[in-house]
Amino acid sequence: MKLARFVTALALGACAFTAHAQPKTRIADLWYAHNAVVTMLGSASDVVATVARPQALPWMFRVAPALAHAQAVAGATVNAEDLLRLNADVVFASAGDPTIGAMRRLGLDVVPVGFDDYDSMLRCIDLTAQALDTPLARARASDYRAYLQATLKDTAQALDARGSHTAPRVLHVASLMPLKVDGTGTIVDHWIRAAGARNAADGLTGNLKPVSIEQVLAWHPDVVILAANAGSIEESPQRALWQTLDAVRDGHVYRNPTGVFPWDRYGPEAALEVRWAARTLHPEAFPHDGAASMVRQTQQFYRRFYGYALSTAEAQRMLSGGT
Repeated sequence: MKLARFVTALALGACAFTAHAQPKTRIADLWYAHNAVVTMLGSASDVVATVARPQALPWMFRVAPALAHAQAVAGATVNAEDLLRLNADVVFASAGDPTIGAMRRLGLDVVPVGFDDYDSMLRCIDLTAQALDTPLARARASDYRAYLQATLKDTAQALDARGSHTAPRVLHVASLMPLKVDGTGTIVDHWIRAAGARNAADGLTGNLKPVSIEQVLAWHPDVVILAANAGSIEESPQRALWQTLDAVRDGHVYRNPTGVFPWDRYGPEAALEVRWAARTLHPEAFPHDGAASMVRQTQQFYRRFYGYALSTAEAQRMLSGGT
């Protein structure tokens, strides 16, 4: 399987705005994943309003405690006048946010953001760095681009060098109760393919799609990856049916790591996700990258891109999906 093609594949994404000359020092961030981008680019202390909550994203607030001083706002139902009172000089909002028009009518500088693959994520990070207009933001954006591209290239080469054409069919479960999985057209599908596998959710497109356990049994995945907060198969009311899958009986069920943002979703840790997934699914292709190596790489990543000295115990908790 030649995965190198994946590294250079172009895909559609949304994150476009005109960068202004003046740096943004009072930021409102209304898209959960983009808070991780702003944090990586070194501007968490400039966030005055955020949809992020420490209860939902504890690692984010641990790595960037300054976020705790921002006003908590309610996403798609945010009151634009509240953002005016906070003197927000830029508002990052999900491209599909229905309040964008109202915010712009009040004179707020709204930047629609979003991405669904690596190329559009890199464009979003670059454009955000231009808007923030700080030396750290520009340096981190450039460094991250190089890191992600090298990660994809090195992973593809390692898999190709093994000459293995086996691509396990992976089902990514976002939630067990209710049962929701991720299909194609998502960043989940991209890292599954980058890690030398196929998405088992045949015919399904999009994130967080409700499915029946009968459909899962029909797909019969080789591997099941559970999101960090997906719940437990052992506690699922459908446990007996899950146990009929070879993937479950053979122990091919894995808990996804989490961090500043869940590694499997829409944050910069998508680069770590590729490393973790490829080594989990194809350990034979990475004979020198055991658990200790993944811990070290995780620590290096957070020091390099978040300026955070992650302890060994913290890295191990992240890798096990814990908080």
